[in-house]
Amino acid sequence: MIILFLNCGSSSVKYSVYDWDKKRSLAAGGVERIGIAGSFITHERPGCAAYELQQDCKDHKDAINLVINTLTHSEHGVIENINMISAVGHRIVHGGKFTKSVEATPEVIAELKNISDLAPLHNPAHIMGIEAAKSILPNVTHVCVMDTAFHQTMPAFAYMYALPREWYTQHSMRRFGAHGTSVMYCSRRAAVLLGKNVEDTNTIICHIGNGASCTAVKNGQCYDTSMGLTPLEGLVMGTRCGDIDPSICFQMMKKLNMSPDEMYRILNRESGVKAITGGRFADRRDIEINAQKGDELCKLAIAMESYRIKKYIGSYMAALGRVDAIVFTAGVGERGPGIRGKSVEGLENYGIVLDPQKNKDAVTKNAESCISAPESKVKIFVVPTDEEIVGVQDIVAIQAGTYDVYTKFHYIFQDPEYRNALRDEAFLEEVKKKPFLLNAAVNIPQELKK
Repeated sequence: MIILFLNCGSSSVKYSVYDWDKKRSLAAGGVERIGIAGSFITHERPGCAAYELQQDCKDHKDAINLVINTLTHSEHGVIENINMISAVGHRIVHGGKFTKSVEATPEVIAELKNISDLAPLHNPAHIMGIEAAKSILPNVTHVCVMDTAFHQTMPAFAYMYALPREWYTQHSMRRFGAHGTSVMYCSRRAAVLLGKNVEDTNTIICHIGNGASCTAVKNGQCYDTSMGLTPLEGLVMGTRCGDIDPSICFQMMKKLNMSPDEMYRILNRESGVKAITGGRFADRRDIEINAQKGDELCKLAIAMESYRIKKYIGSYMAALGRVDAIVFTAGVGERGPGIRGKSVEGLENYGIVLDPQKNKDAVTKNAESCISAPESKVKIFVVPTDEEIVGVQDIVAIQAGTYDVYTKFHYIFQDPEYRNALRDEAFLEEVKKKPFLLNAAVNIPQELKK
C-alpha cells in the first residue's frame, strides 16, 4: 500500500511517500514558490543525492502534478505509475470540532472552509491542496489529518477562556491548539528514548518553527498548549505576535483607523520576530547571522523569543508536577542551538542542565539527539518531527476499519525498533562530512555503531 502525504502551504507543497507493506519511507520533498516565478521541486530518496528541477507552477494543481511526475519519473521516481497510490493524506492545521483524522468528504471540506479564519495562513492553502489533489487522483481515498485533534484531551480549565459562557456554547470560543500531530510523534519518541511507557511519561514539547508552540503532555496526553482559538496565541513566532494585551489591538485600531481584518493581518503576517527586527527578517537563520554581527534588533528578537519559550517551560513544569523530558522540534527546534540554549538557560535549579557542546553539535533534521548533561534530572532531546507517519498510519487504519482516537491507538513509532530509512540514509551521508553529529545523536543506525 503506497500512501502519498501532502502538506500544502500558500506557496508550497511538501510531500512524502510511504510504503506501508514494507514500513519504509520511499521519498520526501517539496515544491516551492508556487504562483511565483522560479518554482522548483526538491526530491529526496534513501541513498540518493537530492534531485532538483525548476518548473513554473501557477497553482497547487500544477505543483501536485509536478510531484506525481517526479514520483513516477523513469530515473528519479519511486513508483511505476500513479495507479500505485492507494490513498492521499492532507495535513490540516485547524480541524475545529474534529477529534481525529477523517475522510475528506464534501461535508468535511465545507466545514474546513467554514473555519478557515481560525488558521488564515494555513487552512485556505490546505483546501486548495485537497481540491487539486482530488481532481488529479479522484479514485483514491483522501484523508484530512487534523493538527488540533491531539489537543482534545485538555481539561476544561485549560481550554476554556474567562469570557461570556455563550461565546463558548454558541461560537466555540475555546483553546484548540495546533501542531498536534508533531507533538504526538515527538512525545512518543521521547518515551522511547527514555525507555518508558507513553502512559507514564510527562514531556514538554517545544515545536519551534515559523509557527511555534509549547505543549504540556501528561501521561501521554495533551494537558495544555500555548496556541489558542487560532495559532496566533502563545510564543513569539516568525510573523505572529503570540501573547499580547488585547487592548493594544483596540488602541491601535482607533489611532490608525484600522479595520479588524487589517489588524488580524498585521498580528498574523507582520508581527513576531519580523516586526522586532524592523520588518527585515522572519527567518531565524538570518536573525542569528546578523545578531552575531552585532545587530541589536536581531539580538533582541532572539532574547524575546527565547524568554517566552522559557516562561512556558516554567509554567508547564508547574502544571505537570513532574517532567521527564523537554523536547525541541521543527525547523528552529531541530537546527537552532542558539535559541535552544537560551530557552533553558538558568533552569539548572529545576533539574534542567544543558550540555553546551552537544547542543552545538545537534544541528541535523535526520537524527534524534540528547543535549542535556549527564547530571540533568530532566532530559533535553532534539527530535526531528515526522507528522507524515502519524497521518500515514491514520489513513491505513481508516481504510482497514481499525482507527480510533489517539488515546486508544498504538502507533508504530512508539516501538523501540522503529526506524525511518530515509533519515537513516541521510544521516549516514551527513556524518561522512560532519562526524561531530555523532556526539549528541542517540538511537543511531546500526552501520554507525560498528
